[in-house]
Amino acid sequence: MKRSLPKLVYADAQGQIYDHPYLTMAGMSGPEAVLPEQVELIPLPEDSRLFTIPDTPPVAWDSRKKTFTTVDKAPGLRGKLQAVSAFMAPGYARTLLPACDYRKKQIILPLWSYTAVGWDEEQDCFVVAATRVDGNQNWNPANYDDRLLDPLVRQRLAEQPHNRLLEQLARCAIDYHCFAAKNLFFRRWEAPLPTSPVCNSACLGCISLQASECCPSNHDRISFVPTPEEIVELALPHLEQAEQAIVSYGQGCEGDPIMQATTIAEATRRLKAATPRGTINFNSNGSLPDRIQELCDAGMDSFRFSLNSVLEERYNAYYRPKGYLFEAVKRSLKIAKAAGCFTMINYLISPGVNDAPEEVAALKTFVAETGVDMIQMRNLSIDPDFYNQAMTVSGRGIGMYRLFTELKQEFPRLQFGYYNRTKENFFPPGFENGWPVRSLS
Repeated sequence: MKRSLPKLVYADAQGQIYDHPYLTMAGMSGPEAVLPEQVELIPLPEDSRLFTIPDTPPVAWDSRKKTFTTVDKAPGLRGKLQAVSAFMAPGYARTLLPACDYRKKQIILPLWSYTAVGWDEEQDCFVVAATRVDGNQNWNPANYDDRLLDPLVRQRLAEQPHNRLLEQLARCAIDYHCFAAKNLFFRRWEAPLPTSPVCNSACLGCISLQASECCPSNHDRISFVPTPEEIVELALPHLEQAEQAIVSYGQGCEGDPIMQATTIAEATRRLKAATPRGTINFNSNGSLPDRIQELCDAGMDSFRFSLNSVLEERYNAYYRPKGYLFEAVKRSLKIAKAAGCFTMINYLISPGVNDAPEEVAALKTFVAETGVDMIQMRNLSIDPDFYNQAMTVSGRGIGMYRLFTELKQEFPRLQFGYYNRTKENFFPPGFENGWPVRSLS
């Protein structure tokens, strides 16, 4: 039996959330309102958040009138209504944006990811337009108890009082609540190694340096380049002792580590000479192929290159590259692949952009040409309306769930994910059949 679609949820001026008695939840693909498909609706994941979109009324489907409608009023309420969005827990990719009348929005929204949400009367819960893309539970917020963190930070700072990189990561862990930075002090899983105060991109949604025409960055960028000695002093104990040990260059509190490739290559050579244990990963825009080759030669295990689009004009509109071309990113992927490294793209997704027919066709060509091993489906944190305008999006996509399915059917060895992996788990058993992601293991 076909289930009924969820109800619209909205908020009053004070932020109190309600479900509508008869209007149906809608979502947006690009700038176009659409009804969600049942396959892309899941209960709101634990540790997700709901928040309002200020001064922006929701859009819903009115089944009586057979049309989408802006909802300015609701039974029993006075004052302006606000749309509601979900900010999902990690590991989930959104399939639709919140349906809003963005014409009435008066601000550029903060750098969060925005997901369509509704109320399912049959399940008695909030639901979101999303799908799971990674079953790794390490990053569950329940694993990060700050009551245990503070003494560990104090102890580590006392042990290594002169390491500037350690001071930076202590701030990231305590002030910015960065899970990766916390892992360094908990001595487990993936830990960050930020290195670069500069970048050769000027991304619209940069979370560490933001121009005034957009919205505030989430945190401050590292202000120095650590020495190879400082890097090794932090990274080596982690690689030697941590459970599922990964150290990653290229984190949110920096520019792009490719600008410090020589320093990173030297640190990586020392780490590889000191221990065979653990995985060394490099997150980057991948803009300088010669430096990627240098890092391959140093012993890097895996690379993750960030893209918002594989269409050069949309890539350029978001990344605003300085002194490099999109073609260089493709060359970097091929270099890393040829060197035997595990290769990933950090695909910054927004429904209506990444499932646009022209993007889908280009992405299939891109995967075939580069042989990339994994696509990390990451929800792009940016105002959806601001981004759609910047990308000149004019219509709906084919559907994000449909995109994932088509990719997996055409490229069975292509993996989806959300997190970096240890080298022992680059190609886990049964990965060819890893979509849809059903397991929470």
